[in-house]
Amino acid sequence: MNFVLNQKMKNKFLLILSISLILSGCVGVSSKGIFGTGVSIAFDPRSVGTQIDDSIMQKSLSARILLADKNYFFSVKSKVLDGRIFLTGKVDDPEEKLKLTKLAWETQGVRSVRNDIRVKEKFDLKKSAKDVLITSQLRTSLILDKNIKATNYQIDTYNKKIYIYGISMTSTERDLVISKAKNITDVENVIASIMLVENLRIQKN
Repeated sequence: MNFVLNQKMKNKFLLILSISLILSGCVGVSSKGIFGTGVSIAFDPRSVGTQIDDSIMQKSLSARILLADKNYFFSVKSKVLDGRIFLTGKVDDPEEKLKLTKLAWETQGVRSVRNDIRVKEKFDLKKSAKDVLITSQLRTSLILDKNIKATNYQIDTYNKKIYIYGISMTSTERDLVISKAKNITDVENVIASIMLVENLRIQKN
């Protein structure tokens, strides 16, 4: 009888202890099941509300990427942190990278997009050097122009084609960025995915 009572008291004590730990946040409860982030709430600097918003954005973006092409499930990864989207992986051509960038920008609540997706193609030292030079020239030109916020743009060049991703404060700034790209020597085409701030559905803090 004493053994049964002791066992019941032990079980009750463990139950109370577990509940206390959960409520106090001392055990680092995994948020994977709730938010899909796999980040411990206890150690995550984001507020619970921000984590929920990020999780909703993450699921929405992931679903739209898969709808675009099921193969992206293995080749493209996305992460949302505080409304900022990060893309990584590999695709077959620059047009795919541009398409994925647009999908990211169109996500409800997005604040910024960083696209680190690489394009699969055979390495050509001569072509690669020319592309790097073109990118460098445009980047320098944007930095030196006080009417352009250069940090808002990501530039990629493939086979003398410039791909520009980012946001402009005004349509005038956007046109100026595109004009600078077109005026660089040897550039064959400029493909721009530049959004205006006024058209972005920016998450409010």
